[in-house]
Amino acid sequence: MDQDAFQLSEPAQLLSCAVFASPHSGNHYPEAFLAQSQLDRQAIRSSEDAFVDQLFACAPEFGAPLLAAAVPRAFVDLNRSTDELDPALIEGVRRQGHNPRVASGLGVVPRVVANGRAIYRGKIRLAEAQARISSYWHPYHAALQSLLEQAHRRFGQAVLIDCHSMPHEATDSAGRAGRQAPEIVIGDRFGAAAGADVVDRIEAAFAAAGLKVVRNAPFAGAYVTQAYGRPSRNQHAVQIEIDRALYMDERLIRPNENFEALRRLLRQVIADIALIGPEEMPLAAE
Repeated sequence: MDQDAFQLSEPAQLLSCAVFASPHSGNHYPEAFLAQSQLDRQAIRSSEDAFVDQLFACAPEFGAPLLAAAVPRAFVDLNRSTDELDPALIEGVRRQGHNPRVASGLGVVPRVVANGRAIYRGKIRLAEAQARISSYWHPYHAALQSLLEQAHRRFGQAVLIDCHSMPHEATDSAGRAGRQAPEIVIGDRFGAAAGADVVDRIEAAFAAAGLKVVRNAPFAGAYVTQAYGRPSRNQHAVQIEIDRALYMDERLIRPNENFEALRRLLRQVIADIALIGPEEMPLAAE
């Protein structure tokens, strides 16, 4: 576990209250972890939000920071709470109530990758799980909290853009229901994590780029939006899910022929989001 917990790209001058973050695009797989796994290097990457950090890499050019995880989701999931420990994977953890994410193997230290494929041959020690949380989860979230506080101090408001990608098959249900499959899913926990005006601006930015946008289905936001979304305090958190088929070959996990075109398209979206400012938003009630 000798990799840094995250990579932070900061603007030359802070001009935006937006903070872009990519908690699932990390791809530094520790060799000891790979040796533990029964999956090959390709299969273990299937739950990774591959290349999302590259899609949003231009954010600092528009005065907003970009925080990107270094280690992968399969190793430690930065979009889960530290108490979401899986007793089916971690020795010495007692079952506490029913948590559907933990039950499905997607706790803070995941037991499975995409399609329910088990990562490990057996269990891991509690001390190992705690070391991952201490070495990677806490530094990432400390950095994220610091960036949000910085934005709030400077602008009186902070807007977290939590950047993710979704398997193309996740949009299939919309097609089966006769609706147009979304290319972008915006998650604000049904209004609990961000003010309506902020979400409207973000949706309009993607729609202006010609992308098909829906809200909160099938993804409404997870730990990050729940933990950081405090619209009554002028701190908003919005999850963005991008259809992976738009920019990558999901089977081979590599950019496809549309990658650069989408990155150029998102450049204008990011520029629009970075312009969100307190003067546009009604002040929250004291």
